[in-house]
Amino acid sequence: MSHQSGHSHHSWVQSHNPAKTELKLQQQPQKEPMFYYFAYGSCMCPVDLKRLLGENTHPYIIGPGILNGYRLGFYSYSQTRKCGVLDVVRDPQASVKGVLYQLPWRLSAYLDKREGVSHSLYRQETVDIHCQNQVYSNARTYMVVNKLAEEIAPNDWYFNVVLRGAVTCGLPEEYCWHLFNHMYQLQQRHQEQQIMRSTEQLSAQLIIQT
Repeated sequence: MSHQSGHSHHSWVQSHNPAKTELKLQQQPQKEPMFYYFAYGSCMCPVDLKRLLGENTHPYIIGPGILNGYRLGFYSYSQTRKCGVLDVVRDPQASVKGVLYQLPWRLSAYLDKREGVSHSLYRQETVDIHCQNQVYSNARTYMVVNKLAEEIAPNDWYFNVVLRGAVTCGLPEEYCWHLFNHMYQLQQRHQEQQIMRSTEQLSAQLIIQT
């Protein structure tokens, strides 16, 4: 009888040993700090975002999101991509669809670097994003600091990355077509302007020669 009692007491002490409990807590993975990020351009594509951040970003996708009170526009020229790139402009009658991520805070500086924050190309903007019947406050997105007076066309590479991100992450088909048409029209206008400039230059040369 005394042996059973002693055995029971021994088991209780072992399971409630403060040192072992503390060690067990330390061994449990700690939840790292996160932040919400709303992507509306090339970063909608998790493959492109992975190329930048160096790790798979699919697990960080929450879902398609909506930013109310803004509209899309290609109001910045990227020296890296050699074409127009997306921006968002305040417009109370419009909305922008994109992808909401929940990223680890350790990736924040890499994202800032990609967007050229230190060079005043883009700046962080805190916004509310509607996603899956919820409103995510204090989400981060990026906006062009010095916006151009008119839009500049994207090149084919940027065109495809943006559209692939929109389709892959499940943005509405109607919105994807709208995005496609917007970029296509900009490219068409750019080609027409190039043809017009070439024609004017050729005409000027002919006049000089005659």
